[in-house]
Amino acid sequence: MDRREALKLSLLAGVGLAAGGARAQQACATDGTPAQFTPKKAADAKPLENEFDKYPKCPYCGMDRKEHHRARMLVQYSDNLTDGVCSIHCLGLSLGVNIDREPKAIWGPDYGSAAEPRPLVPVEKLTYLIGADLKHAMTKRSKHSFASKEVAEQFRQKHGGEFGDFNEAIKQSYLDMAGDVAMIRKNREERRQKMMMPKQG
Repeated sequence: MDRREALKLSLLAGVGLAAGGARAQQACATDGTPAQFTPKKAADAKPLENEFDKYPKCPYCGMDRKEHHRARMLVQYSDNLTDGVCSIHCLGLSLGVNIDREPKAIWGPDYGSAAEPRPLVPVEKLTYLIGADLKHAMTKRSKHSFASKEVAEQFRQKHGGEFGDFNEAIKQSYLDMAGDVAMIRKNREERRQKMMMPKQG
């Protein structure tokens, strides 16, 4: 191959790479890393209003937030983009992948309330009971939040666990992440296998 042919191929390859790069850049505007994890809903200045209509499913695991209202959470970032998640486990995912987006407000449920659904409270006003023998969405080691320290103490006496604030609870969520992901994968695979089994009779 002579130099003229080589130059021609080089120029064609350059044009192809530029076109491919432009297409990739266009796709990355919404689906690149980390942009693909940007909350997809419109900016929301009042995320607590009609939250289940606006945020019915957790964007990270697909779980129904109303069904899991005792564990669900909301995070509103500084640009008013909001993630409605099913649990503190998935909140940890949201905070991790939106690392350049500053949280403006985070709300968690008052597990000790008798209201249905449980009311959401700013996390800085909540007491967390970590490791009690209470079921919790997406994690083996529960991290339930309470608006009343006295009610939390009643649950602690009955179900065990240790107290902590939100920062401690989210830290423990990150520490539990590997084990929880393995557990979730196993549970989901078992459900898939059951669904594939032929029905008896």
